[in-house]
Amino acid sequence: MIRVLIVDDHAVVRAGLERLLSQVDDFSVIGSAADGEEAVRVALEQRPDVVLMDLSMPNMGGIAATEAIVAAAPQVRVVVLTSYSDRDRILNALDAGAVGYLLKDADPPELIAGIRTAAGGESPLHPKAATAVLRARAERRPVHELSDREREVLELVATGLSNQKIAVRLGISEKTVKAHLTSVFRQLGVDDRTQAAVWARENGLVPSRD
Repeated sequence: MIRVLIVDDHAVVRAGLERLLSQVDDFSVIGSAADGEEAVRVALEQRPDVVLMDLSMPNMGGIAATEAIVAAAPQVRVVVLTSYSDRDRILNALDAGAVGYLLKDADPPELIAGIRTAAGGESPLHPKAATAVLRARAERRPVHELSDREREVLELVATGLSNQKIAVRLGISEKTVKAHLTSVFRQLGVDDRTQAAVWARENGLVPSRD
């Protein structure tokens, strides 16, 4: 049996989630909380398997509550369930110790599967949350992890050179330039040469354009 605590400042949302989850055979809703402070208190008293955590609440928000719960009871798995999909909230929630991040527009089967995934020790992430995590990791990638040739190609892209001109400058084929760029894009978590150029300037490979 998966024991679930529901945390949301809207009574209608709490009631709806409780009705939904109570119909699932292997779920047991052990309580609910209307704000972060109550969530921490109930979580530490009841020690649920999974906490469904809203983010924007009075008294104590979901991120602070998540941090407090995970610090005191690391076996409790916190899954954020919110309407917010902006990158900062996603990363802050995961940094606070949440193991999952789902949106309130999720279909019931998706929510139920997410709770089971969290209880099983894995991390249910909405696609937007997964993208935010991957890009954040890429942005933190040290420049020295690129090969010397990849770095050379990236520097020249950032100066505005075309693939053909980069090939001539480095004495390699245009096909090889494209291969290096594909690798660079993947490692940096960017989609095109414009984004790669911005990354290069922000990380000091070439002077910023004021």
